[in-house]
Amino acid sequence: MAITAQMVKELREKTGAGMMDCKKALTETNGDIEKAIDVLRERGIAKAAKKADRIAAEGLSAVKIDGNTAVIVEVNSETDFVAKNDLFIQLVDEIAGVLLKNKPENVEAALEVKLDNGTTLGERINEAIAKIGEKLSLRRFTVLEKADDETFGSYVHMGGRIAVLTQVTGQNEEAAKDIAMHVAAMNPRYIDRENVPQDEIDREKEVLKQQALNEGKPENIVEKMVQGRLNKFFEEICLVDQAYVKDPDLKVKKYLADKGATVKAFVRYEVGEGMEKRQENFAEEVQAQLKK
Repeated sequence: MAITAQMVKELREKTGAGMMDCKKALTETNGDIEKAIDVLRERGIAKAAKKADRIAAEGLSAVKIDGNTAVIVEVNSETDFVAKNDLFIQLVDEIAGVLLKNKPENVEAALEVKLDNGTTLGERINEAIAKIGEKLSLRRFTVLEKADDETFGSYVHMGGRIAVLTQVTGQNEEAAKDIAMHVAAMNPRYIDRENVPQDEIDREKEVLKQQALNEGKPENIVEKMVQGRLNKFFEEICLVDQAYVKDPDLKVKKYLADKGATVKAFVRYEVGEGMEKRQENFAEEVQAQLKK
């Protein structure tokens, strides 16, 4: 398979490795980026399995709660300027209200929801596009429902750049919000180790094993090293194993126990994560216009 400059660029952005190392890894793995990441990690060239994809698309994330139902939503715009526009901010709040009330299964179903005036939510978004003058899109949302003896927590950071919704047992609103703030700051991927898929654990073990062998460690101590490093891996990705952001000497698990609470669910949205930003090249744009 031919290795393109775009593939090398993507691998470099995800791992921070050098261009030639990226190209070599891609060549060895026949262009498989995920396998190339593992190769670079095994050689100690890349520090993490995957650096967060470049945050690019603009827009807002928001949380809306009504009794035992809550929704977290991300709506995208093309520019940061529009994301700060009052019309756009109102639209995001309106969309969240519609989702909260109707609880659609997915984005496609959400866009077909009928509003009080007879139009659909998709048509309402199109109306806003006509007024604002930019492409706007409902990217994703999650609706959570809680029991009477549970509590929602929410935290919105940087005016909607990051939003978090948590669901915890008990009636401790402070704990629910504190955990939401922690999730915003530390970005865990799972609640605890039991939630981590086995194939992800197996893949990490293999990478860590190859790392240790490549460091010249004797095989009789490699397994102990792998287990130690795997614990570190869990501390990075599992909420309850992380150091609590307000008190790094305290694990989140201990903080929750002291509050008599456990986390049932959390959702964290960071605007534009995993999306590529449109690259503007005004010189090429002008040339294209001249050729018309």
